[in-house]
Amino acid sequence: MMNFFTRFARLCEEEEANAVVRAGASTGKGGNEGSSSVDHEILQLTKLRSGPSEHLRRMVRGSTKVPISTVKMLAAREGNYSGRGRFSSADNCHVSSRYLPVNGPYMVDQMNSCAYVSQFSADGSLLVAAYQGSHIRIYNVENRWKVHKDILAKSLQWTITDTSLSPDQRYLAYSSMSPIVHVVNVGSAVTESLANVTEIHDGFDFSGGGGGDEDLFGIFSIKFSTDGREIVAASNVDSIYIYDLAANRLALKIPAHEADVNTVCFADESGNLLYSGSDDCFCKVWDRRCLHLKDKPAGVLAGHLEGITFIDSRGDGRYFISNGKDQAIKLWDIRKMSSEPACAPRRSNNWDYRWMDYPARLIEEKHPQDQSLATYRGHSVLRTLIRCYFSPAYSTGQKYIYSASNDGCVYIYDLVSGAQAAKLEHHESTVRDCCWHPYYPTLVSSSWDGLVLRCEFPGEAESPPLLRRRRRRRRSYFWNQ
Repeated sequence: MMNFFTRFARLCEEEEANAVVRAGASTGKGGNEGSSSVDHEILQLTKLRSGPSEHLRRMVRGSTKVPISTVKMLAAREGNYSGRGRFSSADNCHVSSRYLPVNGPYMVDQMNSCAYVSQFSADGSLLVAAYQGSHIRIYNVENRWKVHKDILAKSLQWTITDTSLSPDQRYLAYSSMSPIVHVVNVGSAVTESLANVTEIHDGFDFSGGGGGDEDLFGIFSIKFSTDGREIVAASNVDSIYIYDLAANRLALKIPAHEADVNTVCFADESGNLLYSGSDDCFCKVWDRRCLHLKDKPAGVLAGHLEGITFIDSRGDGRYFISNGKDQAIKLWDIRKMSSEPACAPRRSNNWDYRWMDYPARLIEEKHPQDQSLATYRGHSVLRTLIRCYFSPAYSTGQKYIYSASNDGCVYIYDLVSGAQAAKLEHHESTVRDCCWHPYYPTLVSSSWDGLVLRCEFPGEAESPPLLRRRRRRRRSYFWNQ
């Protein structure tokens, strides 16, 4: 036990030294458009969520540019400097956000097919991983990452493109390049869930059941609503679909974009606002309360020069981030949106992100009417629909954003400064998805090398095992996965 605490103390000291270095880097210009662009309300909101109170800072005489050491924070708490006798949520984030999940990697699972999806449940007790070879595995995080449920998907077309857990964690929805979204009972006693053999996988037809050629499409992204009554989906026929599970019918089809809609999500818990991103390079905001009056978005945001692969909401109905094939993440404030689309960017017609590198001459090119707050570069958005997210509110105050990458890494950026806070280099092929535990310093990544890995702080006592790599054949990429 003493060895563990000694090692933990040493790691804390090392991480505090790294935090000072990162703080110093944050004051510089760096390679991203961060601090100069985010001179904005979100800067103050991030500081309020992830920084110590001004009273506590004055009492311990900490610099405003360098994080207060953990030792000083603990001493201030024990001395009741704040007058509350405990840390505030922002104090907790100020301490825990410095200890990034960078130690490892540790094996969660290894399959013979590409891993496309990795997602934690809202309470962090479950991890969902989906693979191209029809498998979806749900792991019990609190029981040493053992398989809680092994699902063999039904009617798979190309790959499992997305999964979504219902808010009560009883049901899992999964999609593929098909208009049918299936839902399986996660809480049942069946551990080996073979579609319609050992367990029923209910199918919901997002096409409306007309049967024409227009009903043959694929789904890239799905999300349960916060009340679990609806599923929203993004499709490759330029439209967004909302399915009413209680009524068992398609509730709404929105002709949303002029190209594939790669991503869609709810803006907040109300379920009234939606964000969508497309290969037409635009992010759009939709207010469901107004759609019966006008079949138009509430607003449009321009700034990406190539198609958008993923959108993640901050959860406040105001800010979100998007990943783009122009090799950049952008931070947005919907109060800057316009009612009509800005001029369409000049795209490279001869470039295809699925099998070509991004032209170096285009890296520094900017949209003439960029409405974003900040831009973050360093990762690679190629081959597939690479995903990005805000870091957890509970443990980091959403101080960071992080992204999967085609180069086999996971990148973590400081939201305000734009500096690269960490780079996890553990995979030998494209990392399509990654997820940060909502409460613990644990980050999981899923890659086309078939591996699902986790990194932690401080990490396990023993050294991580050597990963046995399997030689993988090159494959062709036909879908805009």
